[in-house]
Amino acid sequence: MTLDLEGSHREALGTFDGRAALVTGASGGIGRATARALAAAGAQVIVADMAVEAGEDTARTIRAEGGTAQFIACDVSEPEQVSALLEQTMAAFGHLDVLINNAGISGGAQRLHEMEIDAWDRVMAVNLRGPFLCAKYALPHLMKRGGVMVNIASTYGLIGAPQAPAYCASKGGVINLTRQLAVDYGPSGVRVNAVCPGYIDTDMGGQRGRLDPQQAVAALERRESNAARQPLGRQAHVDEVARVVVFLASEASSFMTGSIVTVDGGCTSTFNYNQ
Repeated sequence: MTLDLEGSHREALGTFDGRAALVTGASGGIGRATARALAAAGAQVIVADMAVEAGEDTARTIRAEGGTAQFIACDVSEPEQVSALLEQTMAAFGHLDVLINNAGISGGAQRLHEMEIDAWDRVMAVNLRGPFLCAKYALPHLMKRGGVMVNIASTYGLIGAPQAPAYCASKGGVINLTRQLAVDYGPSGVRVNAVCPGYIDTDMGGQRGRLDPQQAVAALERRESNAARQPLGRQAHVDEVARVVVFLASEASSFMTGSIVTVDGGCTSTFNYNQ
């Protein structure tokens, strides 16, 4: 059977004409790729991030590619900043159809008893409090439009992984928050799903840039070695995740809500983990 990608099929899979999207953590990595993909599909995009220069670059790139984008600086862990972000989004586009909760930090690598309390709190503030705040201020607008929320979780929210206690806990929280929001807001016409990326070819938060060169090389080699042990045998490109996010934000996924979608090359299907 050959799929017909013309007409209504192509429209369902790809067009976001007249729709407005807000992508947090969009200065790089999955967030940047998702913002570009949504804009290429016709969405007006708000690029939100704490990294002003990189965030502005994402917005400029989208505009250079023929899309519509505006950068707004925001720390998603701060209620006042998130409230202002939504106010500015409404001022820019007048409505909101899609929220992508992507902003996140890794928190470094250590066992729990070695972790500073402030470091734990910061991971929770960005990775779990951030989606809560963005959802809180966005949902009234999404309900008016029958909108969609996609939360970027992680395979580390589904399994226990070495030396990542705060990250695992925060992403596990995002996963079950996704399910709970799907229950409460489905009757209001809002769909809420989550994507769990596995090994992605990206440097979250410039983490490797904070290591000395030898440590940075070792960190990358460790990720590539782990990725090589999974069924597809490699890390993903950010665009491979962005395409799934855009699908979940589109009408092609119209009967999906509360779904937790892995984009992980099969890594959570195996016990093949090399620390």
